[in-house]
Amino acid sequence: MEKLRELARLVEGGGVAVLSGAGLSTESGIPDYRGPKSVPRTPMTYQVFTGDPAARQRYWARSHLGWRTIARAAPNDGHRAVAHLQQQGLLAGLVTQNVDGLHQAAGASDVVELHGNLDRVVCLTCGDALSREELETRLTQANPGFDAHVATVNPDGDVELPDDRVAGFHVADCQTCHGGMLKPDVVFFGETVPAERVQACFRLVESSRLLLVLGSSLTVMSGRRFVLRAAKLDIPVAIVNQGPTRGDSYAALTVDAPLGVALPELARLTGARVGAAGT
Repeated sequence: MEKLRELARLVEGGGVAVLSGAGLSTESGIPDYRGPKSVPRTPMTYQVFTGDPAARQRYWARSHLGWRTIARAAPNDGHRAVAHLQQQGLLAGLVTQNVDGLHQAAGASDVVELHGNLDRVVCLTCGDALSREELETRLTQANPGFDAHVATVNPDGDVELPDDRVAGFHVADCQTCHGGMLKPDVVFFGETVPAERVQACFRLVESSRLLLVLGSSLTVMSGRRFVLRAAKLDIPVAIVNQGPTRGDSYAALTVDAPLGVALPELARLTGARVGAAGT
């Protein structure tokens, strides 16, 4: 509790840049790759998705089933607490590594989606975009009766399926350019985040008072680079996560706790102080 009070003192000064990761969404039923309860798994890479038709068929068959869980997921108390901090005027900006849209569903605005969002689909040939809902309708029509019991949904929104269930699944192509390859509008492993998006995140961090990392192990450079930039500029870093992260050595404060518990308490503590300061 004392660490949360210390964190509240840091946050109540405002100008906080938030970087959130998959650990924030686990309490909404969306698993992560590296959390305490995660199961080791090799994710789909951009190179395999674009270069192997069989792998692409397998991805879309699995994702067609897994998307139902992602689409039904609701924000948890941690997401709502972040939105509350933003509404209090304490956040300079919000960057998420998550692709589930739950920050926005909880009421947050102007969210930079570093890795994109699963609810959008793009054509790699012509650049046309469509909603995931529209694609799901097409996939359902193209694969009548395709269904399976889903035991576990993977972090990237697909599920495990045996090969015999994947065989015969019809993949939808782009209707605008008639045959272009469709891909979720997310950054796959092995793919590069658009440079202008990265630079916008760097500018946010550089103009902030504090970088607050929520639910990220910072294992990959995609998120850790912002911690490194903050440290280089002597901007304090605070981390709330379950378990250690690769950014702990740069942090002025670390809180090891479930985010659905810690963040509402943080919002309560900062709200009490902001309210007292305004009276």
